[in-house]
Amino acid sequence: MGVSLSTAYHPETDGQTERVNQIIEQYLWMYNSDHSSTKQSPFFTVYGRDSQSDSVQITQDNPAGRLSTKIQSVQQDVKRDLEAAINRFKRYADKSRASPPDFNPGDMVWLSSKNIKSTRPTKKLSERWLGPFPILKKVNTQAYDLKLSSQWKSIHPVIHISLLEPVKTSTIPNWHQEPPPPMIMEE
Repeated sequence: MGVSLSTAYHPETDGQTERVNQIIEQYLWMYNSDHSSTKQSPFFTVYGRDSQSDSVQITQDNPAGRLSTKIQSVQQDVKRDLEAAINRFKRYADKSRASPPDFNPGDMVWLSSKNIKSTRPTKKLSERWLGPFPILKKVNTQAYDLKLSSQWKSIHPVIHISLLEPVKTSTIPNWHQEPPPPMIMEE
């Protein structure tokens, strides 16, 4: 067993130690870099000061009361910045969101067969949309109560809006599309 020498700025003698050093560098970087939401480092958010290599001595110039006041001020700033970040993230997310359709009682909708088991040998052969079914009432902004026939007794009638599609009437005169045949479900 001897001393392993390595070159400066390129140490490759002990992989385990090098890996630990890499993780420590990542931690130091994460906790000392400014965060996009709070506009300050997590260390500053917690302790009210930037991290230093040596410990901070509390002297008469830096009493505990002043430090406490500074930490409270930092926490208020963080709270304000986080609320602004939440609003900013919501605004960005809402740009790509489509508003959900608003159905009224009596409207006809198709029900997705995505979560319904059928007796068909493969899902590929099953109908993708079942129905159409009339809407009885709006439960909330995300769910509707459907009037399902007795064949569908194993399905709860309150359905999430993501599984519903409005029935569109044909623009071709005197053309009527027949609904798909009833699906046989597994019990």
